[in-house]
Amino acid sequence: MSRLSERPAAAVVGQAVRHESAALHVTGRALYTDDLHPRTKDVLHAWPVQAPHARARVTGLRVRPAYAVPGVVRVLTAEDVPGINDAGVKHDEPLFPSEVCFHGHAVCWVLGESLEAARRGAVAVEVDYEPLPSIITLAEAIAAESFQGAQPTVQRGDAEAALARSSHVFHGELELAGQEHFYLETHAALATVEDDGRLFVQSSTQHPTETQEIVAHVLGLRNHEVTVQCLRMGGGFGGKEMQPHGYAAVAALGATLTGRPVRLRLNRTQDLTMSGKRHGFHARWRVGFDDAGLLQALEATLTSDGGWSLDLSEPVLARALCHVDNNYWIPDVRVTGRVARTHKTSQTAFRGFGGPQGMLVIEDILGRCAPLLGIEPHELRRRNFYEDGQTTPYGQVITQAERVQRAWDQVAEDGDLARRRAEIAEFNATHEHLKRSVAVTPVKFGISFNLTAFNQAGALVHVYKDGSVLVNHGGTEMGQGLHTKMLQVAATTLGVLPEIVRLAPTRTDKVPNTSATAASSGADLNGGAVKDACEQIRERLAHVAAQRLGVPAPDVRFSGGVVSGLGTEHTLPWADLVHSAYFARTQLFAAGYYRTEGLHWNSTVMRGSPFKYFAHGVAATEVEVDGFTGAHRTLRVDIVHDVGDSLSPLVDVGQIEGAYVQGAGWLTLEDLRWDTGDGEHRGRLATASASTYKLPSFSEMPPVLNVTLLERAHEEGAVYGSKAVGEPPLMLAFAVREALRQACAAFGPEGTSVDLASPATPEAVYWALQEARAGHDPEVEAGPGPTPPEADPAAPTRHPESESALQHLSEA
Repeated sequence: MSRLSERPAAAVVGQAVRHESAALHVTGRALYTDDLHPRTKDVLHAWPVQAPHARARVTGLRVRPAYAVPGVVRVLTAEDVPGINDAGVKHDEPLFPSEVCFHGHAVCWVLGESLEAARRGAVAVEVDYEPLPSIITLAEAIAAESFQGAQPTVQRGDAEAALARSSHVFHGELELAGQEHFYLETHAALATVEDDGRLFVQSSTQHPTETQEIVAHVLGLRNHEVTVQCLRMGGGFGGKEMQPHGYAAVAALGATLTGRPVRLRLNRTQDLTMSGKRHGFHARWRVGFDDAGLLQALEATLTSDGGWSLDLSEPVLARALCHVDNNYWIPDVRVTGRVARTHKTSQTAFRGFGGPQGMLVIEDILGRCAPLLGIEPHELRRRNFYEDGQTTPYGQVITQAERVQRAWDQVAEDGDLARRRAEIAEFNATHEHLKRSVAVTPVKFGISFNLTAFNQAGALVHVYKDGSVLVNHGGTEMGQGLHTKMLQVAATTLGVLPEIVRLAPTRTDKVPNTSATAASSGADLNGGAVKDACEQIRERLAHVAAQRLGVPAPDVRFSGGVVSGLGTEHTLPWADLVHSAYFARTQLFAAGYYRTEGLHWNSTVMRGSPFKYFAHGVAATEVEVDGFTGAHRTLRVDIVHDVGDSLSPLVDVGQIEGAYVQGAGWLTLEDLRWDTGDGEHRGRLATASASTYKLPSFSEMPPVLNVTLLERAHEEGAVYGSKAVGEPPLMLAFAVREALRQACAAFGPEGTSVDLASPATPEAVYWALQEARAGHDPEVEAGPGPTPPEADPAAPTRHPESESALQHLSEA
């Protein structure tokens, strides 16, 4: 067992402890970025001037009228930028644009003594626009060949030849919806100028280092002249990985020009209309099976909706291509990706980072093809599972195939699926207008950043003379419990009680050059760095303890705040040892570093081993569907998930529950709608509030939700044998969509294949079950239910070529 993964007896890691800020959260004492401005003197407030067009050229900008508004101090425009007028890492996101590229794009920003003064000043700014043709939907982008960035391909074997020799060949299309992050805390930043011109920026950001870099290049400064701190975030989900940088830069620019602190905080409508979302995808595919239902070949084209700029669209697409296989062996594969350029917000990272979109393609294929093959969907999935020694389409070797099989079997046993399937069949036979189904789906999700260089982290650990410990690391806390895990890692490595360990806010002047807290790698990377720093301190202290205990340094042991030696009954309290070490002039602080070993990836040819390991899980979901309305409810969920040897079981179970619910929201409820008409509001986000954008609530929670952590799952080569847990469980929610598909099929004859839209809203479910009924009785008419899509003015415009269709091309 490696030194990194070996777990000592009586370790603090593995204990079910509460979130380190739980008391602050529930009492309201936890500070977030926007809580700081009332504590800051002479703060100015920023408000955007937003464009009312999806695409237009700015032909005139008159800011003088704003200065007539009482309380307006400054209007920020492109002429004020001393450095580079760009907020993106691809240099395709002008901070102050001369051409607006989405409805709500900020043209300039007004600073006021109060938020109301800034808002009134923004209304007074006069802007002239020359409207330009715009592309809103993916179908429009595909038809216009409006693409941006690279168009990679993942390929193995000869998919065309394999399809030609397959016994059963199907083809179809699928359009996947995007998703709004809807974190509780909107984007926020507070910038102040220090006495020597240095900038201190408080930002709600998952990537403080990149925020630092963007602020520096906008202001024409070096990185060491800008310090970025993230106290904590009220949620991020990927939406604060890239998107906060421009807002921080606006605040920093305002502070530089006025010499006063500047606060920028988007309200909910601004956040919804200005910030990026999960990428919507369109997939066109062909798939081949043999007579036993084994996958033979897959050929597909995936097109993501990148919005107006690249942002993180290229790595999101790359991960989608690398996850099209999910947990299934496909001998011959060719999957090509491309990023569409549309005139919408620049879509960005979202929990799963393209993995869910890629994996949903193969799950949709299997769900649609199983009835036509005459095989139960859960059996078709199980037959096609990977085996150890097989490789992914991009060349990574599979080594833990048995974990998915164990989780699959455990879900079947603990969930009593055989009995419940029989009960469901009886229920469906006796209920004409209500149908139930239970579906089971697996997850295999790769852990590491697509870009190999990001797989590194640093930490700075201080031990003070009284024995207390302060931990700085490069990860950010967004409620996911990373700080809690790092506290447990530090306490375990030093052998101290967790009560004496404190986590400091994330700052770029404490730990430099950090990677984003993303890719589910926060605990792996920062945990390795914290452990390294603590081991350095512990080894120095061991030499001091050896002298006092009269044993060799390698025989010194640290546990529970007590230091002991092998072969002696004498012990030392931790605090006494630290006190002695200080007077012995022993260094009591250390910088730790960790880099993930064993990764190699060629993005040009999309080959290599980009992931340290795969996280696995299996979910079974039972649903009930109302045949009159398409309304549905989730009755029971059973999950077995692989988190290795958990660092913090209470945190991990919470992450699994939350991820499942967020995934179910994406797949069944959350329906982003843009105005696709040709009128003056074209490109406007219609679902721009909590009243029009449906989020999961307690009413959508299943009465029974069982979450079990897979046992005997130690992960060699990861910190204390653990595995990532942030993103993988979101894809367990595929089970709810597949259960809805199967329930809809139960309204038709046996062998009915159901095409289910995404998201599977009650309306979408209703039309799917109506199609199933039509297959049973061609004369069936639409009963009571939602208005047909053609008559719904709010329904998105569809291009004929993007309509989903499944056709059985040939059968031996």
